[in-house]
Amino acid sequence: MRKALSMIVTLSVFAMLAGCGGNAPSQSAPAAAPGQEAKTVKLGLTQFVEHPALDSVRKGILDALAEKGYQEGKNLQVDYQNAHGDMNNTVSIAQKFAGDKDDMVIAIATPSAQAVAKTIADVPVVFSTVTDPISAQLVSSLEKPDKNITGTSDKLSMEQQLTLIKKFLPNLKKLGVLYTTSEVNAEVQVKEMETAAAAQGVEVVKSGITNLSEVQLGAEALVGKAEAIFIPIDNTVVSAFEGVLGAAEKAKIPVFASDIDTVKRGAVATYGIDYYKMGRQTGEMAARILDGQKIADNPVEVSKETDLYINEKAAAAFGLSVSDELKQSAKEIFK
Repeated sequence: MRKALSMIVTLSVFAMLAGCGGNAPSQSAPAAAPGQEAKTVKLGLTQFVEHPALDSVRKGILDALAEKGYQEGKNLQVDYQNAHGDMNNTVSIAQKFAGDKDDMVIAIATPSAQAVAKTIADVPVVFSTVTDPISAQLVSSLEKPDKNITGTSDKLSMEQQLTLIKKFLPNLKKLGVLYTTSEVNAEVQVKEMETAAAAQGVEVVKSGITNLSEVQLGAEALVGKAEAIFIPIDNTVVSAFEGVLGAAEKAKIPVFASDIDTVKRGAVATYGIDYYKMGRQTGEMAARILDGQKIADNPVEVSKETDLYINEKAAAAFGLSVSDELKQSAKEIFK
């Protein structure tokens, strides 16, 4: 009788233990082996410069990683470094990460991604908001990355942006473009804008700058030469946008942008992407690779969704009216 009772108790305990182990964790981060502590992933995170769009990307990356089981302060150690718009700093940061032997490096914006790609070859690298990864020499193929690097691209249609500008300025003949000559992403867009403009009978007047201190001067150089100013996806110019806006408002030259946050800050309009969503997209890709997927199995993901955003107050300040057609097609109108 006692033996039977003992066996029943033993079987009950085993059943309880089996039941407790049957609920698998919903997060995707690898579980530690029995008797071992969970591994802390070391992540190097580099960003070229701080401005709202790139800051939104960084937040999206970390939020997505956390949802996939890689939580900062628990099993994820994040070394965040900002280059403050300085090309030399991007190289120093990349060299630091190489010496730290991080498990992965994530680079936000083209200059930071280029510096990391040239320096680190032995750990996975994921980039975000790189307009043209092939021109930046990060990958030779979007579909099949052949190195240790892949990521997400924020490339936009310059033809679509020009068409939007002409809806506000139907008789536009000269469009000023303010850009950083050392940012490959900006140079690519300037060339594409020149092609689109030539097809629509518009002359592109270029104003190239090399660093943050030249941004306002670059905008002032377009006064009297252009009827509107367009800012491509250019991290240096966007980070100093208030200098552009000041010069433009004084001369009554409307400014159009390539990202939503710059429209919030005073540009008239854009067809833009949601940079927080792009950050999440990047974070999800990074999590897949940390989980064991190969870089080659993660093609570069190019954003396909753009929406119309309008700053009605900015349009009025520049003497522009917003048509009913534009109002109806806008995803959001800032007032």
